[in-house]
Amino acid sequence: MRHGRWAKLIGLAAPLLIGFGVGCGDFWQSPSSSSSTCTTNCTTASSGNFYILNAGTTPQIVGDSIASGNLTAISGSPWTLEAAPYAMAIDRINSNFIAVSTTSGVFSYPITNGALGTGVVTSQDLLAEAIQVDATDSWLIEAIPGTGGVTIGAVPIVSTTGASNGAEQTVSFTVANASVQPGQMSISGDNANIFVALGAGGTIIVPFNAKATAGTNPLSTKAATIPVVTTGGSALSVGVDPGATPRLFYVGETLASGGTTGGLRVFNYSSLGGATLTQATGSPIASGGLAPNFILAAASGEYVYVANGTGSASAGNVAGFTITASSAATPTYTIAADTTTAAGVQPLGLAEDSTGTFVFEVGSLGSPYFDSYTFDTTTLGQLDSQITSTTAAGSIAIVAAP
Repeated sequence: MRHGRWAKLIGLAAPLLIGFGVGCGDFWQSPSSSSSTCTTNCTTASSGNFYILNAGTTPQIVGDSIASGNLTAISGSPWTLEAAPYAMAIDRINSNFIAVSTTSGVFSYPITNGALGTGVVTSQDLLAEAIQVDATDSWLIEAIPGTGGVTIGAVPIVSTTGASNGAEQTVSFTVANASVQPGQMSISGDNANIFVALGAGGTIIVPFNAKATAGTNPLSTKAATIPVVTTGGSALSVGVDPGATPRLFYVGETLASGGTTGGLRVFNYSSLGGATLTQATGSPIASGGLAPNFILAAASGEYVYVANGTGSASAGNVAGFTITASSAATPTYTIAADTTTAAGVQPLGLAEDSTGTFVFEVGSLGSPYFDSYTFDTTTLGQLDSQITSTTAAGSIAIVAAP
């Protein structure tokens, strides 16, 4: 049985993604069709490859890219999964493999010229609701729900295939009211910390040592927990600045900005390990909706985006926030609301493509169920909608090739 917040939104019977429409309203059935054209907000740009995780009676990964302004299916797409999925991660160096956690375990699919090959078993854990690959492509990290807390697992892997390369190492933590949020794990680019959203249990931060050799445990037994801002609130999402020297990390919570509004919390990464975590000026800030479901820190370092749900029947949005650093030798940071762009109902995932041209969004309740945005050239930080999908889909996650 599916469980967690995605089960409440989509269920096993959600239909599959079978076609895309373009942002100006046209519709097409074949991912390779070239008959669709766009007359509004059009771009002739091309993106890197990206992959959408679809839940449904026949769970799939759909692979696409945007080539000269047209959506183009990767050869062989879609690929059927072994079982109902929870989460998806891609290796962070060379696009060698994609890992998917399912109700039958975690499988890794090798990537050749963008196409996925036959999956291999990376882990037999049946409840890995959040997974990530570390920045050295040496470890697959899992977050597994437990009675009264959470278990973090670290599986040594072959960097070129994602296959298991030794025994899994685990550490369990007692966290009151913990509920692992599907897909909501981030690993800092310096490989020093793992962040996991635990719903009413807040956010757990587990120190990590990627240099540990197979057979030894890279996970610390001492973790920090950030309680939710407001009693009754829930930590839904986590994020961290990209790169090997992150400045900030982020937590998205319901009820974190007064009343029923969701909030974005912004913390100085350098304050980890200290007596008190330091927040950026302006944090927490209203996220732009009721449920901050996903956080994307842009590669530029100047903006962070939050995918917000506003209810089960209301259009969501992607809210942008500007990050400003002081000029001091040890800078302080300020977070401020910027632009907001329309999205489908309950958007669940965001990804920035490898060229830095596109941001992609998926959500399970539509419509649209998929949206691609480019960065506006006049209003900095604003996202302009490009190609969208209005076809019903149980899309729960998206990743882009690095």
